[in-house]
Amino acid sequence: MSVISHITFGTNDPERSGRFYDEVLGVIGFSRLPKPPGKPPAYEKGGMPTVYIYTPEDGRPATWGNGTHVAFVADTKQSVRDFHQAALRLGGSSEGEPGPRPHYGDNYYAAYVRDPDGNKLQAVCYVSTE
Repeated sequence: MSVISHITFGTNDPERSGRFYDEVLGVIGFSRLPKPPGKPPAYEKGGMPTVYIYTPEDGRPATWGNGTHVAFVADTKQSVRDFHQAALRLGGSSEGEPGPRPHYGDNYYAAYVRDPDGNKLQAVCYVSTE
């Protein structure tokens, strides 16, 4: 069982974020959970943690945390590359091209992106083969 229940990312445009996360998290094995119409998107990959996309409850604009990011485990290096490509195609920006990060470990292969609201995301694969 995961020690993390859920992760919440703020958004200023839930529809845009839904399209972004449907594909970007989808390429690394997450699925959108069924929710009633009008409810914010939520995603899981075989259980917790759940990833929620919400507009801020206080009504102020969603912002990102400087120095904060969430890393998602990808099963293959190709899925890391697909994650990065999907993010860029859907309005995200690159914060680090897919590739090895030997300073983090011998089999550490990762990519970093920002979603359209500025939240920083990472996909990381720890497998040495494609």
